[in-house]
Amino acid sequence: MDNKTIAKSILQALGMPPQQQSQICTLALLAMINLKPEDSWSDSSNPWIRIHDIILFIREYYGITYAENSRETFRKQAIHPFRTAALIEDNGKATNSPNYRYRITPEFLAVLQGIGNGPNALEKAAPSIGQFIDRHSSLSELYASKKKMQMMPIKVNTETLHFSPGKHNLLQKHIIEHFAPRFAHNSECLYVGDTIKKDLVKNEDKLSQLGFEITLHDKMPDVVLYCEEKNWIFFIEAVTSVGPMSYKRILEIEAMTQNVKSGKVYITAFLDFATFKKFSDQLAWETEVWIADMPDHMIHLNGDRFLGPR
Repeated sequence: MDNKTIAKSILQALGMPPQQQSQICTLALLAMINLKPEDSWSDSSNPWIRIHDIILFIREYYGITYAENSRETFRKQAIHPFRTAALIEDNGKATNSPNYRYRITPEFLAVLQGIGNGPNALEKAAPSIGQFIDRHSSLSELYASKKKMQMMPIKVNTETLHFSPGKHNLLQKHIIEHFAPRFAHNSECLYVGDTIKKDLVKNEDKLSQLGFEITLHDKMPDVVLYCEEKNWIFFIEAVTSVGPMSYKRILEIEAMTQNVKSGKVYITAFLDFATFKKFSDQLAWETEVWIADMPDHMIHLNGDRFLGPR
């Protein structure tokens, strides 16, 4: 039996659905354990790996080329089901981070390393496969709990939600927990996204009442807060790498809020002063800047509005 056939048989023995026994899944498994066609299964390893690396490995050692835009297919057909089944784990980075990686779990690696080669390859590993299946529920819970521990809890409108890890979501957490109590007192969060779940909070009824016209093509600001007492809406962009409140961005928001009568406040939030300096020449006048490292202060790009003795 060649390694591709053995890999498919393993996925079948584990009870994976037929779609997860496909060529793309068997090859993904082989790439993730760094197993070349001539290698023995005892040589299996579990390095941290990206989907891009999986595609390169398959092309180099198994002669099958997948385009770079097939990464989402790998993610949906192989990576997500493998992670749900506790076959693999991720390193807890933000999904859009260049350092985001996956690897085979130590428990599943031990099973794979016990598989022999040849026509009766799976027979030797049958007991360990059976034990893995028996432990499947507890392993799934273990890795689900581990994943949850990596999430960042945040209280939004009295409800506790969880952000996935990463700098962008950390900054959004700071905005809600530290900016809002200081500068948007008694405000309600009408919208906040997440790097994985785009619309973590989206109060469509309230947004519609205020006059928002949102289409599928509109990109909402990262955080939208509403202060009913002042009838102000705070549009906040959380900037770690792209997207400050530039003139272009304000025009985009104005287009989706042309029927909004509430006062509009445009804010760019940064984690630190160094990041602010990188984007300072892109910021529009008549906007505000908040820096999480200095939460009690704001920078007002508002001409003479605040000019005068203190």
